[in-house]
Amino acid sequence: MIATTSRPVPATAPAEHPVLRTLLSRPYPAVMGVLNVTPDSFSDGGQFIAPERALAQARRMIAEGADIIDIGAESTRPYGSQPVSADEELKRLQPILNEVVSLGVPVSIDSMKSAVVAWALDAGAAIANDVWGLQRDPGMATLVAARKSPVIVMHNRDRVEADIDIMKDIAAFFTRSLDIAAKAGISADNIVLDPGIGFGKTPEQSMTVLARLDELNAFGLPLLVGASRKRFISSVSPSEPHQRLGGSIAAHLVAAKGGARIIRTHDVLETVQALRVATAIWDKR
Repeated sequence: MIATTSRPVPATAPAEHPVLRTLLSRPYPAVMGVLNVTPDSFSDGGQFIAPERALAQARRMIAEGADIIDIGAESTRPYGSQPVSADEELKRLQPILNEVVSLGVPVSIDSMKSAVVAWALDAGAAIANDVWGLQRDPGMATLVAARKSPVIVMHNRDRVEADIDIMKDIAAFFTRSLDIAAKAGISADNIVLDPGIGFGKTPEQSMTVLARLDELNAFGLPLLVGASRKRFISSVSPSEPHQRLGGSIAAHLVAAKGGARIIRTHDVLETVQALRVATAIWDKR
């Protein structure tokens, strides 16, 4: 087990892609703002499906300090989400993606479908965010390698198993993903690992991942954590998604202490402030 340091742990090697190089060069974690253009996402489903509202939200998050905008057009919430076709994802993305890209902040495309990611990269998105870590769509790794784009590899599971060692499961999953990436020709410097808080995990397992996040630094790759408004918060302090700001910030500060270099959040303004203040305090040690 790697000992937790007193401040966020930087990536062990410089990122090859200029977008990642910029994001990871800061003394505090980069903040990724969530933009769901879906009718059924667990926290903000339907709020930003109208293009004008989505664009206004993107502008707002950038003004609040977002370093990346992560756009998703298919809900991947663990409970109750409905799969949609690539055509439906594209129908939701086409009216808004170019407009968000034009705002000048890097855009990541949150999709498990290589056809959708290919279209988004062509439209100016900079990062692929695959919630199945290159293991669901066989064309994803080949696409990412060909485009030389950064990719977020997230841990996921088809079902929850409360009795497994979740850290061993995540490590094995990432090992498989990195083998797929290497065989496809994806540069290791273009990979970010996401342990997938809330995905295929009990609330207790999600908290274990956050508490032991530093162990994943052994992969030598940047870590992204998205604990924003997740269900595990309610297991400690009963609340609806929109009432979980305090729990989200607490989880993200723990993640930053454990080595996360990118934080994915619905609440950009508050998260940026919390991370910058915490980093300033850690620097006084």
